[in-house]
Amino acid sequence: MLDLIWLVPALPLAGFLLIVLFGRKLGEPFAGVLATLMTASSFVVVASIYFELLSRTAEERHHVVTLFSWLPVGALEVDLALLVDPLSITMALFITGIGSLIHLYAIGYMHGDPKFPKFFMYLNLFVFSMLMLVLGENLLVTFLGWEGVGACSYFLISFWHTRDSAATAGKKAFVTNRVGDWGMMTAMFLAFSAVGTLSYEGINHAAEGGTLAAVTATGIAMMLFVGACGKSAQLPLYLWLPDAMEGPTPVSALIHAATMVTSGVFLLTRMAPVIHAAFPWAGTVIATVGALTALFAATIAVAQTDIKKVLAYSTVSQLGFMFLAIGSGAYVAAIFHMVTHAFFKALLFLGSGSVIHGMHHEQDMRKMGALRKVMPITGFTFIIGWLAIAGVPPFAGFWSKDEILLYAFANNRALWAIGVVTALLTAYYMTRQVIMVFFGEARWHDHAEEHGAHGDHTPHESPWTMVTPLVVLAFLSVAGGVMQLPFSKSTHFLEHWLEPIVHHSERNISGTWAYDNKWLLLAFAIVIAASGIALSVAVYSKGKFKKVEPAILADAWRYDSAVSSLVGGPGYKAFNGIAAFDAHVVDGAVVGVAQEVRSASGLLRRIQNGLVRSYAAIISVGVVAILAWFLLRGVL
Repeated sequence: MLDLIWLVPALPLAGFLLIVLFGRKLGEPFAGVLATLMTASSFVVVASIYFELLSRTAEERHHVVTLFSWLPVGALEVDLALLVDPLSITMALFITGIGSLIHLYAIGYMHGDPKFPKFFMYLNLFVFSMLMLVLGENLLVTFLGWEGVGACSYFLISFWHTRDSAATAGKKAFVTNRVGDWGMMTAMFLAFSAVGTLSYEGINHAAEGGTLAAVTATGIAMMLFVGACGKSAQLPLYLWLPDAMEGPTPVSALIHAATMVTSGVFLLTRMAPVIHAAFPWAGTVIATVGALTALFAATIAVAQTDIKKVLAYSTVSQLGFMFLAIGSGAYVAAIFHMVTHAFFKALLFLGSGSVIHGMHHEQDMRKMGALRKVMPITGFTFIIGWLAIAGVPPFAGFWSKDEILLYAFANNRALWAIGVVTALLTAYYMTRQVIMVFFGEARWHDHAEEHGAHGDHTPHESPWTMVTPLVVLAFLSVAGGVMQLPFSKSTHFLEHWLEPIVHHSERNISGTWAYDNKWLLLAFAIVIAASGIALSVAVYSKGKFKKVEPAILADAWRYDSAVSSLVGGPGYKAFNGIAAFDAHVVDGAVVGVAQEVRSASGLLRRIQNGLVRSYAAIISVGVVAILAWFLLRGVL
């Protein structure tokens, strides 16, 4: 079964090609059904491979399938090869599983859109690219998928490109990710120059064996981190992700939950031995940037009024937690939180899309309220997602976030404190969202009256194609934590599963105060979550305290506008100056030399006129010159 791993990316690719060829004939809903079936079939293949791997010993859970030799150029030999191991299969499982649910959801959400087939064509291409990213046996195959998801994000974010905001958001995502691509490419160059291969196995073995110098390992790790900051939206490159909300809601769920933003976390986990071989400060940098990003985004989320923008900044914040885990040496915790986050964040985004659909494309939470009465399934499932992300036991997010904070406490108390404050804010702003949307006064009556001339705009529950994925994801958001429970080593299922990948690099905190008192820290985490929820209820439901939503937080600390001003002002002038220098100095020098050579050759060409007398005169002048030289030489 492992040799059939090529089917996993091939099926979504086949769906993409079929819709390219026959999309218009298929139309709605059959183009969507085809795309969904292809992704679901890919999930079935991945699940079969997972169970086969599970039946093997830990040492046997590694298999490479080489499709063909891609780049046999001198010392550089790169195969288009796919790697089957616990990490790649874990990623492929939730990419195809949650991706299938998002495809099914999109059939209902995109109903009536004139570009219905094209949307599903892009979705299948996106899933194919993401699968190539996580299944690649070497950095170059991963980079193929890396660039693929970057291109697809541009297509999907700017899908409704007739809106200026959507077109701008797509371009911002594309350009920002190019900065990360520079880091990824530089890491590849360093790795090849140091080890002579781009294979993960070769690079990681060199790092584990001590043949990779600490300086080189640090350079590779930091450049990979730059790439990860671009794809996984960390400071200072996070700014493309909130604007990605301009795409249709299924795109938001696909990008924010199951695919693109997790690629940076995956890449750093895949290269864990290199980070382990680097100087200790490399991990500190990763953890610090992650913690600061988590706190920064959480403060912004408390003042957002767009239902999707709250979730967008929440995603940036949760990704920060994952980088905090990686920098703290907790790779299993990072993957654990990545998986649980995929469950509850996909649920929350699809739930928000259901609300937007039911509210007739209204996204302002100030115009909602009491929607649980008219959208009971959406409301119930959204509340489960809220409890999971807020860190309430026994929901999935509680277990994964607590494990990250446990390692952070053992590694750096200051970063742990930042993580705790972020957890408090997460519970606060997510409770705020739930209250504004599903509880309190029904403010959508006024909204309906505003649009009364266009018919009945009373909110309504979404169709079965949209609520079915919500129910499945709600179940996963409840039960997902069982894969890594802290009670004993026997309940660390994910840790045992990933052990062949991270056992050399995973930090051992046994014997530390944090490990010995983990139940105390666990109880403290519960108090923090409860405090955030209670404070938000007191402000937004009971009205006991004044709302604190400063404009600077609503404007994202004005970071985005500052970057835009810099790029559009001095940056624009600098770019024009560089272009002028290139055109007039660099190109001017080249063109000037060419013109001088052309002028000189024109003079020489005139001498070659074909007349014998001219040639005789030239010879005579030459003879006289030679005689004069000999005479002068004799005199001197």
